[in-house]
Amino acid sequence: MAVSVRMDPLMEKELELAAKRKGVTKSQFIIDAVQHALGHQDPYALLLKIEAEEQASPRYQVMEKAFANDRFQGDLGDSDAVRTYIRDKLKKKHGLDAG
Repeated sequence: MAVSVRMDPLMEKELELAAKRKGVTKSQFIIDAVQHALGHQDPYALLLKIEAEEQASPRYQVMEKAFANDRFQGDLGDSDAVRTYIRDKLKKKHGLDAG
């Protein structure tokens, strides 16, 4: 949807220079400013913030310690090793590891 904005020439020049410094178009600069004014946040930045808060919580620290030795330690790209790890964990969980 197209929107027209009227502004005095001095403000338009400031807009042009600010957009140029930021390396974006005037339209993108205005969109970013409106999103900021409305309180919209970058989803990725929000995710990082939530993860940081979660990791700082005491409950996370307790869970981290509890499961520290119970994680796959190898290369996650090695599907055979991951498969073997999961299979061994399931066998142990269901009492099938005794041979």
